[in-house]
Amino acid sequence: MATPAPTGVGRYTHELTRALIATAPRGCSVEGIVSALPQDKIDVLTDRLPGLGDLHRTTLPRRELATAWQLGIAPTLATGMIHAPGLLAPLVKHDTATDGTQIVVTVHDTLAWTHPKSLTPATVAWNKVMLKRARKHADAVVVPSHAVAARLADIVDLGDRVRVIGGAASEDLVVPDDADERAERLGLPSSFLLTIGSLDPRRGLTDLITALGLPGAPDLPLLILGPDSWGELTVASVADEAGLPDDRVRALGVVDDADLAVLLDRATVFVHPGRHEGFGLPIVEAFRFGTPVVHSDDAALVEVSANAGVAVELTGKGYPERLAAALSDTLADGEQLRRLGILAQDRERAFSWRDSAERVWQLHADL
Repeated sequence: MATPAPTGVGRYTHELTRALIATAPRGCSVEGIVSALPQDKIDVLTDRLPGLGDLHRTTLPRRELATAWQLGIAPTLATGMIHAPGLLAPLVKHDTATDGTQIVVTVHDTLAWTHPKSLTPATVAWNKVMLKRARKHADAVVVPSHAVAARLADIVDLGDRVRVIGGAASEDLVVPDDADERAERLGLPSSFLLTIGSLDPRRGLTDLITALGLPGAPDLPLLILGPDSWGELTVASVADEAGLPDDRVRALGVVDDADLAVLLDRATVFVHPGRHEGFGLPIVEAFRFGTPVVHSDDAALVEVSANAGVAVELTGKGYPERLAAALSDTLADGEQLRRLGILAQDRERAFSWRDSAERVWQLHADL
């Protein structure tokens, strides 16, 4: 989260930590443990997290720290209530009853077991070792959805230590005053489809691009929040294979929150075609702006959407055809678009980082 535009776990860490600071019970404070970062990145962290107590910097860079904790070598500072936003944690034997040390980790997905090709071999191996350490030493394991909890139960027996605590859209995600200028710079058309992700097969982006090339599919441009390639695949080559002209599909890469807000606010429909997701935060972010959403019926996305979007069946052949039909039907029905916009904003109010943080504090109080 020390980078200018953190994504994934970095964004989760920032938002949860900020909320934990704001909701800290009387007599409690939030401190941080980081790898041996340079001082400029330490300054970024402290600036982005006002109210943070001490920031403990280990002597090891991140890679070496991950290896040390993988081997069960933990520095002496690893005491107190430790809440890790991932599996990177000092998972060692400890006595909660004697010194009050608690270790809670977070598992965002099960890709290392279900979709190992989405990760590097080293990352897969590290995750598997760390989950074994979590099974032995973690006092609790947080997951973002019941879908991940169910998948995790098929992999490891954690007993009653699993807690479902999801995320939310950032309160900073608001349409900026210079929205028109940003829209012009981004080259936004008057109507467009928006999606997020890469060409990793589990993200379903290839399915979506293929769908847009089918007869009867909506003739709207697709903007992608994500990279323009994955391995040897490129967005341009997939679009060409689908028979789409060069200007129909465009990858925007990583954008800042202000640009993201403009994109989500002005999109005609947000599409989340994912085949295997952990939570589906982009859906919640789209809901924040009342943007209609069409998504796959992946368990995590259905859980987050709760019928506020249009779910498209993944199972069986013809997924791109079903996506195309769902998009065409939704876009052709003005009343449906209006209804989805209302449902979206209602559903988004069910998610709050403050609520997530309070549940984390309660989890530690219960241990």
